[in-house]
Amino acid sequence: MRKMIVTGLLLAFLLPVSSYAWGPTGHRVVAEIAYQHLTPQARKAITAILGRRSLAMVANWPDFIKSDTTHVYDHTNKWHYLDFPSNIARSQFDSLLKTADGENLHTSTQMAIKELKNKSLAKSEQEFMLSFLVHMIGDMHMPLHVGRDEDMGGNKINVMWFDKPSNLHKVWDEQLIDFQQLSYTEYTQALDIASPEEVKLMQSGSIADWMFESHQLSDKIYAYTQPDSKLSYRYNYVFINDLNKQLLKGGLRLAEVLNGIFK
Repeated sequence: MRKMIVTGLLLAFLLPVSSYAWGPTGHRVVAEIAYQHLTPQARKAITAILGRRSLAMVANWPDFIKSDTTHVYDHTNKWHYLDFPSNIARSQFDSLLKTADGENLHTSTQMAIKELKNKSLAKSEQEFMLSFLVHMIGDMHMPLHVGRDEDMGGNKINVMWFDKPSNLHKVWDEQLIDFQQLSYTEYTQALDIASPEEVKLMQSGSIADWMFESHQLSDKIYAYTQPDSKLSYRYNYVFINDLNKQLLKGGLRLAEVLNGIFK
C-alpha cells in the first residue's frame, strides 16, 4: 500500500486536470494558507510524513486518483461531498448529518482526524490520510459540495461562462478562481491578511458548523443562478467576496485541525 500511495502522489503531477471541488488552484490556496498558520510542532510532524512535498502539492491527489483505472480508490468517491435539501434549518441539518448513511464528507473527515492521531499508524497510511484530510477540509468549504443531491451539487445546472458552455459546479470549483488570474501563491498572499482576532474567529466552531455555513452559501448561489444563465463579470462581482472568504476560512480551519492533531 505504501508504494502505491507514494507512486500515486508522484504521478498526480503528470495526470490531466479534471473538474472537481475547487480545482487544483483552489485546493492549493487552502493548503498553502494552512501551512502559513501551522505551529512548529505541526510543521515538523507533517514534514516527517510528506518529506519535501508540500501540503499544496498533495492537496489535489484525492481528485487525481479518481482517474485510476485499477479502481483501488473507488471507496473514497463519497468522501468528497454530502448533499442536503435547500433552505433547511440548523436542527434539520444536524439531524441529517447524524443519520447520513455510510462514508461521506463529514464521517470521513472525522475518521481521518482520528487516524492521524494514532501514533502507531503506518507511514503509508499517514500520507494517505493527511492528503485526504487536506483535501476534504477544502471540499467542505466549496459550497456546492454540501449542495443539493438532485442536481449533483450544480453539475446538472447548465450555464454559460463568458459565452462558453459550462455548469454551476464547474464555475465554482475552478472558473471563478481561474478568472482571478493568480497563481496559488499569489492568491494566498492576497487572501492571508486577516488580523489575529479575525483568524481566531474564523477558526472557531466545529466541522458541522463549517459545513452548515457552506450549505447556507449554496442556498444563496442556487437562488441567484438560474439554469442557462449567462455568467460573466457581474457574477464575479456578486460572489468574489464569498469565494475569497471560503478559501481563506478553509485554509485557516485546516491549520486549526492540523495543529490540534500534531500537538
